[in-house]
Amino acid sequence: MKKILSLGLAAVLAASLTACGGSSSSETTTAAAAETEAAAEETEAAEDAPAEAADSDAAFKIGMIGPLTGGAAAYGLGVRNAAELAIAEVNAAGGINGYQVEYSAQDDEHDAEKCVNAYNTLKDWGMQMLIGAVTSKPCIAVSAETAADNMFQITPSGSAVECIAEDNVFRVCFSDPDQGKASAQYIADNNLATKIGVIYDSSTEYSTGILESFQAEAEAQGLEIVAEEAFTADNATDFSVQIDNCREAGAELMFMPFYYTEASTVLKQCADKDYKPIFFGVDGMDGILTVENFDASLAEGVMLLTPFSADEDSSKDFVEAYQAAYGEVPNQFAADAYDAVYAIKAAAEQANVTPDMEISDICEAMKVAMTEITIDGLTGTGMTWNASGEPEKAPKAAMIVDGAYVMQ
Repeated sequence: MKKILSLGLAAVLAASLTACGGSSSSETTTAAAAETEAAAEETEAAEDAPAEAADSDAAFKIGMIGPLTGGAAAYGLGVRNAAELAIAEVNAAGGINGYQVEYSAQDDEHDAEKCVNAYNTLKDWGMQMLIGAVTSKPCIAVSAETAADNMFQITPSGSAVECIAEDNVFRVCFSDPDQGKASAQYIADNNLATKIGVIYDSSTEYSTGILESFQAEAEAQGLEIVAEEAFTADNATDFSVQIDNCREAGAELMFMPFYYTEASTVLKQCADKDYKPIFFGVDGMDGILTVENFDASLAEGVMLLTPFSADEDSSKDFVEAYQAAYGEVPNQFAADAYDAVYAIKAAAEQANVTPDMEISDICEAMKVAMTEITIDGLTGTGMTWNASGEPEKAPKAAMIVDGAYVMQ
């Protein structure tokens, strides 16, 4: 069972970080327990390690790719930090199969081409397994590369169907269709509204994928979509027309399957127009309270489909360790990444892989082991994975109340 990182180790980790904030340059850190209390934990863990000692020079090399700068940086930084935190815990507890883990994080700026460049940088470093990419379009691009190399990949948050089209790729989050379907079911089951207005980003697979399954399930649930308004990345600053059309159509609830930056603009412009429907988003909404110069009171009552809340009792130890190390509250993407590391650990130990194995051999063993493990994580208890790479866990929703996510 995983052991939450002590605040002492979190403090050591925080002091050792090479770059806690965003940077346009690539970032590499070696996540290992180092001193004081961490060293004591390593000693204790070593007593329970396999009798056959691991080669002290060998280590697993795990890479991470995501947006560490730019408009989606809240996602990538959360993933980078939480994976680093979890790997530090794993190393402090004796590593994976007795071997330590080295970790390198690379910035893709939420860009598919830069994601592939980051992958090649990590390959040159010697990466054996990949956490990422964080957002869908870059994840789709890099998945083609890992498939060609038969390298094991687990994305914390790449939710487009195509992200895990290859059999070497797994994910922690729900897929876009699952999010859209679950959102419609939740709205209907809780009688939130019958007339729905939708604003979506037609330029991303993420938003359009969620919309398609939402449409189908809304019809099955007897919900009426009275307005369906698109925008693209090129015109994501003025939503006046979309908002007016939703209001004129009598939408009682606005479904918003897109990212938090644009969502903050929609909420501000709705407030300016004194339009107050119920706002309902999905995992891309997570991060809205961190938008610079955004009046967080405008998000009061916003609902989102999310498997994690930093305010849950079950998240307390993780949140305290994360805050001690990075000085901020972790988001859902951080929780996804934390679970991804422990899924890697569980599968690698189930398959008894070692860092001296060929990358392809590690991948083949991990593909089987991922379907055999069960973990209790931050984003779900009793989580399992099927051979298609999809997680199986119960969906949950949260409401923003007084600046906090309250699970419903």
